[in-house]
Amino acid sequence: MFMIYVFKTTVKTKKAVMSLKSRLDTLLADAKWNFDLADCDHILRIDSHTLLTAKVIELLKQQNFDCIELE
Repeated sequence: MFMIYVFKTTVKTKKAVMSLKSRLDTLLADAKWNFDLADCDHILRIDSHTLLTAKVIELLKQQNFDCIELE
């Protein structure tokens, strides 16, 4: 069963998304993900059956972005 995970981020540009794409694709190989850059919280939405919250947050932090899971 897929769950939707939503994160508030500091990813603000398409260029930044492209810089994260290969890393996110690798980490989230069996998931669908996208950024809503028009949203004031620059939302990262992940549809996945695997809970990878800590790994997603750590990946973004390693790339100098803030990332907080929203409940």
